This record gives sequence, C-alpha cells and structure tokens, in this order.
Amino acid sequence: MDIMDKIYETGIVPVVVIEDAADAIPTAHALLAGGVNFMEITFRTACAAEAIQAVSEAVPEMIVGAGTVLNVRQAEMAVKAGAKFIVSPGFDKDTVIWCQERGIPVCPGCVTPSEIIAAINCGLSVIKFFPANIYGGIKAIKALSGVFGGVKFLPTGGVNAENIGEFASEKCIIAIGGSWVCTKKDIKEHNFDQITSLCHEAVEKIHAARN
Repeated sequence: MDIMDKIYETGIVPVVVIEDAADAIPTAHALLAGGVNFMEITFRTACAAEAIQAVSEAVPEMIVGAGTVLNVRQAEMAVKAGAKFIVSPGFDKDTVIWCQERGIPVCPGCVTPSEIIAAINCGLSVIKFFPANIYGGIKAIKALSGVFGGVKFLPTGGVNAENIGEFASEKCIIAIGGSWVCTKKDIKEHNFDQITSLCHEAVEKIHAARN
C-alpha cells in the first residue's frame, strides 16, 4: 500500500505547526492515540526540520511529512530530515519534479483548471485544494472533479468538525487536511488529551460520511 492509499485509509492529514521541537514527539503520540498516523509538519517555523527529524526517528509508526513547502531547497531539507511526503500551498513545477525524481510523494496546491492541468501533466493525480473555503469549497471541488475525473483532492482551509462530513462523503476527496484537530494553542499548552479526542471525533465523522 503506497502513501496515498494510506492517506485515504486514515482520512485526515493534520496540519501541524510546531513552535518548539520538543513538542513534536508528544504531538505525534497524541495523534496516534486518536487514530491518526499522518502528520504534516509545516515549514512555517524555524524548527520544522528539527521537528520532522525528531518524529521520524522516535515515532516510526507515524508517517510524517512536510507542509508549506515553497521550493526545492525546503523540500530537500524536509526529506533529509525524514519527511515521507511533501505538501505545498501552491504549484511549483521544480519542486514537483524534484520530488518525483526521488520517489517522494508530493501534493501541490491547485485550485484552477490550469493549475490542475499542470499537475496532471507532471503525472500527479492527488492535489491539495487550498484554501478550500475561499475557492468555493465542496461545490467547486465537485465541479472540477466533473472535468478532472482522475484527480483526487485534499481540501484544506476552512474544513472543520462541523463540515468535515460534507467533504468526506464525496468520492473525489482522498482525505481532509486541517489544523483544528491539533491547534497551535493546544500544542503549546500541551493539551494532548484534547488533540487525541478531536482526532477520534474527526476519524469517526469521516468514516461515517463515507459509509
């Protein structure tokens, strides 16, 4: 089973902002306890690579990737640290090609038909749709899916506990991306039981919506 199949199986990819690398491992354990074995540690903080390396080495059952990757340099840093997949907010062809040449799954952000075509022409079939709430939400994704039937979407931005089922019920959705299950505040305040609880709730809602 490849990473994209595993992402579908889990149903959610938490967007994790780590401000102190020491919080990375307990956050990973909190997610796992909630039934989530994926985490996207974003390159929005100086310690992102350190946090990825910590999880990669200490929590092998967690599939850790890098998010908010803007260029090849950051992708290289992330993979060197142990990232198993790369997520970008937009489409950067150089980054996509760099990842593909090394067998690293990459999920760039695409919201327009032209961006989606560019991703398809690079051989991709899974894309991030971000920010989903700004670019038309599930209605836009369904319309795009009607044209690009072979593409699966990872919506992120504005997806939360209230509307997660609306997204998860559509076959064109591979998984949900979001930070509400592990907010910066909960990580910083070490509310790890809350993170576990929110993950349990999200996974249950996703599976219920699919069934």
